[in-house]
Parts: sequence; C-alpha cells; structure tokens
Amino acid sequence: MVLNNLDDARQSMVIGKKPDWLRARVAGGDGYLRLKSIIDQHNLHTVCQEASCPNMGECWNRGSATIMILGDTCTRSCGFCNVKTGKPATLDIDEPRRVAESLALMELKHVVITSVNRDELPDGGAEIWAETIRRTHEACPQMTVEVLVGDFCGDTKAIQIVCDARPRIISHNMETVRRMHSAVRPQARYERSLAVLHQFKSSGLITKTGIMVGIGERDDEVLQLFDDVQSASHADVITIGQYLQPTRNHLPIDRWVHPDQFAMMKREALARGFRLCESGPLVRSSYHADEQAGMLAD
Repeated sequence: MVLNNLDDARQSMVIGKKPDWLRARVAGGDGYLRLKSIIDQHNLHTVCQEASCPNMGECWNRGSATIMILGDTCTRSCGFCNVKTGKPATLDIDEPRRVAESLALMELKHVVITSVNRDELPDGGAEIWAETIRRTHEACPQMTVEVLVGDFCGDTKAIQIVCDARPRIISHNMETVRRMHSAVRPQARYERSLAVLHQFKSSGLITKTGIMVGIGERDDEVLQLFDDVQSASHADVITIGQYLQPTRNHLPIDRWVHPDQFAMMKREALARGFRLCESGPLVRSSYHADEQAGMLAD
C-alpha cells in the first residue's frame, strides 16, 4: 500500500500552529509528584525532562519514567535532539547503585533506561550500562528492564557487554530513513544501526527500534525502512511518532502527519513482521513501554 494516497489537503498542510491532535496533557497528579520527588531527591536524569517529551505528564502520573544514565551531556549533535551536547563531566561510577536504589523506591513493574552518547569513553559507557542493568535486576527482581542504547560507534564488544547483562527488552532507534541520516544523525550510520539491531536479536533479546516522521522523509522511504529493519534483525517492536522541533536551532518540521496516516503506518509495520507497533502523533520511544512489555511476555 502506498501511504501517500491520503487526502492532498492533509499532506499539504502549512507548517505553523500545531494541529489539535498534538495537544499533550498538562503535567500533574499524585503519581507525577511522587515520581518527581524521588527523581529530584536522588539527583537522577530523565530523558522525559532533557528531551522535553510531550507525554511526561501522562507517563509520570501513572508511575512510568525513562531514566537517563551516563550524565546529561551528549557527545553527539543530532539535528532533532534537545539533550545538550558538549564535553561530558567525569564519569560517575557510583551511578548504577544510585539508579538501582531509586528504582526500588519507585516500585515500578517496568522501567526504561536510556543514556546520552559517550563517544569519548573507550567502551562508550558499556560497563556502566551493564552494571546498571545488573544492579537493577538485583534491587528490583519483579521489575522488567528495558534499555534504549546508542550504537557504541559500532563496537561489537561493547554492544555485547550490554546484551550479556540481559535486559528484558533492548532498543536502538533508527530515528529516520536512510536518505535523511546525514542531516538528522550526522555522527551515526544507517547500516551501522541495522547491524546493532542484528546483534541484539542474535543475542536472543526482544529487540525494539523507533523512528520519527515529519522531518523530511517520504512515505515510501518509511516502508523501505520497515523492510530493512526486518531483513537485518526481525525486530519485535517499532515506535513511530511525529517530529517536534525543540528550538529554532534544530531541523524544521517538514509536515504534520495525520493520525489516519499513523494508523496506516502501523498496519504496514505489522504486515511486514513487527510483533508490536506503537504509532501516533505523540508516540515516543518509551511510550506505553510497560504495556508492550506485558504483551511480549513469554
């Protein structure tokens, strides 16, 4: 099915005011305040805050958050990301302990842990990653652990260190189609990311990826990405969401993708072999990750 055959008016919407379907819930509620208190008290970073996620209010209020390790400064400068870039601070080797103890207090059924890229480290932070996963398993034996990692510059040994810590779900985002990679992820490589997903799956782990749309891609290229990911890794889960420009210094929005089109993309992804697809304007990598983990239970 060719996705471009939607109402021409929808496809030619003038970029400007956000459409009604992109309204997010205001942050608040008892669950939100409780989670925020624990995060602040233990000096944790979350991608929810650093990346200005539109779902933070909804997710935090139901007790779901994405913890970000290895600091809050990324060594890369992707054209879409609002996490600050630069020279990271000294590596915090006590971070795995603090994260695990904090997660035990949160009493979650499922957690997503991600990180900034630390390309200046010999292993890209893989050992800290593995220690964080192991300590979290020990501190929270009833909680499933999902991790969203970078590409470790293609270092298969570093990637395997993380895989061997046995997270329940392991994710690496493709982010965008092949043609847009040089603009969207200038320090990453499309084929390298496919190889990372292949190594995840070869390690016997539930494998996940995510992309954004509305950043300059064509719909036929999205379909090709689905095929490329399945050919490389037979990944289990894919998330698809609308790109939202964080600041004027980031890449511009190319189009507002209508909810009907997200529904079509979901059907296409499932038809191509993904077990689950979370597709919608406000979807982000960890959106409804707790529900996905339950659906993927053995």
